[in-house]
Amino acid sequence: MAKYTTYIISEDARAQSEFYMQALGGEINSIMTHGQLPDAREELKDKIIHLCFNAAGVNFFMSDSVFEPVQSGNAVHLNLEFASEEEARQAFNQLAVGGQIHQPLEPAFWGSLFGQIEDKFGIRWMITTEAAVSQA
Repeated sequence: MAKYTTYIISEDARAQSEFYMQALGGEINSIMTHGQLPDAREELKDKIIHLCFNAAGVNFFMSDSVFEPVQSGNAVHLNLEFASEEEARQAFNQLAVGGQIHQPLEPAFWGSLFGQIEDKFGIRWMITTEAAVSQA
């Protein structure tokens, strides 16, 4: 059995994680910088090698990209499913600040709300609510 944790490589992991915690609620659990490593290069001392935070009840890992540039893509989307419409709308609206809405948060044919955003850091999110239970 595996345990899944999203790991985001960032141009500025500290600022990006703070944005997610502000948008979704949460806290930083731990931060390790390159400066904490033995014989760290001076120009990397303040760069984050590992950051662990919790937002919307989900654990995330992050680090600064120091060996190659970050390239945004559309192959991976982070999906957050909320129990209530209010929670989903709040997360959607907060993550959309400075970003781009690809699909508005609206009722989907399968019985839940669904929307897609690319946040200001180039991360793609799918926000949804739990599907309504059929009364058939």
